[in-house]
Amino acid sequence: MIIVDTALQRRADAGKPIRVGIVGAGAMARGVALQLLKYCPGFYLAGVSNRHLDGAARMYREAGIDEPVSVTQQQQFDSAVERGEYCIMEDPKLLCACPHLDVIVEITGAVEFGAHVVMDAIAHGKHVVMMNAELDSTIGPILKLHADKAGVVLTNVDGDQPGVLMNLYRYVKGIGVKPVLCGNIKGLQDPYRTPTTQQAFADRWKQNAPMVTSFADGTKISFEQALVANATNMRVAQRGMFGPTVDNGEHIDNAADWYPIDLTQHPTGIVDYVVGATPGPGVFVLGTHDDPTQKHLLEMYKLGTGPLYSFYTPYHLCHFEVPTTIARAALFQDPAITPTFGPCVDVIATAKRDLKEGETLDGIGHYMTYGQCENADVVHADKLLPMGLAEGCVLLRDIPRDSTLRLSDVRLPQGRLADRLREEQNILFFNSKAGI
Repeated sequence: MIIVDTALQRRADAGKPIRVGIVGAGAMARGVALQLLKYCPGFYLAGVSNRHLDGAARMYREAGIDEPVSVTQQQQFDSAVERGEYCIMEDPKLLCACPHLDVIVEITGAVEFGAHVVMDAIAHGKHVVMMNAELDSTIGPILKLHADKAGVVLTNVDGDQPGVLMNLYRYVKGIGVKPVLCGNIKGLQDPYRTPTTQQAFADRWKQNAPMVTSFADGTKISFEQALVANATNMRVAQRGMFGPTVDNGEHIDNAADWYPIDLTQHPTGIVDYVVGATPGPGVFVLGTHDDPTQKHLLEMYKLGTGPLYSFYTPYHLCHFEVPTTIARAALFQDPAITPTFGPCVDVIATAKRDLKEGETLDGIGHYMTYGQCENADVVHADKLLPMGLAEGCVLLRDIPRDSTLRLSDVRLPQGRLADRLREEQNILFFNSKAGI
């Protein structure tokens, strides 16, 4: 999206920056704020909402803004934005309801809380940029329908692997090659990792241990690949994906040999991943072409003889690329990645250890469950428990390790917006209330 930098510079030169509010103040949110405040012209980060104001203030302070204004009332915040001030607040509703903001960036990783923020932002006519694969893969399709009705963009981000993969997918499709596999390159996959095993790594990189665990135990990549499937109409070829492990850093150009199905014949194409390949932590697309002349020229251009051609991006730069997403949404109404095709792939909760009746399930990246990809029609038909809704559920029976949880195995918490939205999603896409 090279056009974005020119458009942003024009906005900066005209004194009409894109006006942004961020919800969340974790490590990733701090990185996004730093980009917006110091390194990317054409943005005005008007406010940051966080449950702890010192975290929100830190985001501004790290960008050289020492005294942001603490606000508690809507009129107080709206007036501050008119004056071009930088504000912090606990209540994200102040951001969502501000008539002067263009985009709300939700970076919490929390499904229930994030659902409230996104719905509130949509209700007030704001474009929504989510750095929340957990929320997006669980109820993203219904959130997108609400956004469509409101005439706003709902998108996940450039920089995270799903957005990078979607950009690559669009490029490959755009040059006339048919994508048949969208893949993610991982360095580790162990479903039994916990915050205890990952604490040292988290401390080393100043990250949250459960978040790090969700990457190691395969939950995060499941959420991310579900996003890609819902944006491309792809599926998984088996529960949990194939996820081959290759030795000695074998290059992704050899990926055509790693998957035990004929990808050229798959009706939708698949999302999957590989462990140990280079270049990591990148993404790749395998594609096909039927035209003999084009196949000859692809070989001449050193992409091999086919039938599968490898395209890859060797990195993803997370927060560095999020400003591009904001600009694409606000200036061009072009989502980086959004669930265009509704629920195609879902993520289901699986027991990380033997679970006992009466226990309350902990959160994503903790000690009790890990997530696996499964095709959404199977999840609905078999009434499997979505990983994004598992936290807080009370077990009604014992569940052996590695068993997939069903809705009948748990009692859902009462009164959650995410559950109501999931039911609405099921009614619209599966014509049924069953299988929240």
